[in-house]
Order: sequence, then C-alpha cells, then structure tokens
Amino acid sequence: MEDSAIIELYFARNEDAVVQTKNKYGRLLKSISMRILHSIEDADECENDTYLKTWNAIPPQRPDVFSAFLSKIVRNLSLDRYDMMHADKRGNAQVGVLLDELAEVIADDKAGNSQEARELSEILNKFLSDQKELTRKIFVRRYYFGYNISEIADKYSLSESKVKMTLLRTRNKLKDYLEKEGVTI
Repeated sequence: MEDSAIIELYFARNEDAVVQTKNKYGRLLKSISMRILHSIEDADECENDTYLKTWNAIPPQRPDVFSAFLSKIVRNLSLDRYDMMHADKRGNAQVGVLLDELAEVIADDKAGNSQEARELSEILNKFLSDQKELTRKIFVRRYYFGYNISEIADKYSLSESKVKMTLLRTRNKLKDYLEKEGVTI
C-alpha cells in the first residue's frame, strides 16, 4: 500500500492504518530500535509505542516522507528508553561511542532547546546534502541508525579503516561548517 493511502487511513481514523504501517515498516522500526537498545522486548515496545504516537499525531500532522516520520519517532522513543534504562550507569558501549564521537562536534546542551535543535537539524541537513552520496550514507548509517563500523564496511564493500577515516573527515568538516554557520561548539 502506498504511503499516501496509509496516511489517508489515519485521517479517516481507520484502525487498518496501524496494520498497514506495521506490515510495511515494522521491520525497519524494529531494526532502528534494536540498534539502540539491543533488546528484543524493548525494541518491540518502542515499535508498538511508535504506532500509538503515529495514531495520535496523524491528524493533524501530514508527513511528507512517512518512513522518515516513523523512523524519527521510533529513534526518539528508543533513545528515551535507553536513557531511562542507563540513568545510573555509563550505558551500552555502542550508543556511548556514537555520542562520544559527535560530542566533539555538537555541544550536548544544543539538543535541549527545541528551537535550537530545529535550527541545528536544518544546518545538519544542509551540510549532509552538500556531501558526496557515499559519505552521506556512511554518516547517516553510523550516527542516525547506529550501525557499527564493520557493518558499514560490509554494506559498501569498504575497509574498516576507510569507513573510520571517512567518518573522521566528515566530523571535522561538520565542525568547521558549524563554526562557519555560527553554531557554538
């Protein structure tokens, strides 16, 4: 079923919208959540919470890119759950590594203010749109979807050192770009 038809089901308050969403995007949503949480039970819960949040958000929202809309919801739910589960601990090494890698580029307090977060998101999207396609894909797989270095290397038939170097150079370019855009680092 096309995304536009699924969205129309949400607007009609037809519960089949959730079924169609699960059929089309369930595996993607669980995959995103699993990469963050590493727990089937928690990933299942975040996936199901995504359907509820989507049901409550549409209407009034009408997402342009439904898969991105859903991915953002499940990713945020999963990160919130991760934070809740690891409030007392240092946490899962994978998520910690991802955050440490980006911490040198983006100050943590920027994400706290929703207006600043939106502006930062727009700047980041502009930066990524200016990058080569492979560089952009590597960056997004690493920092949005949480893939590890070896998975990215396998996916694009690259050496792990090539992936690491691409990420390092991209982070450095991003840091320079953010400074040029007036973002305090």
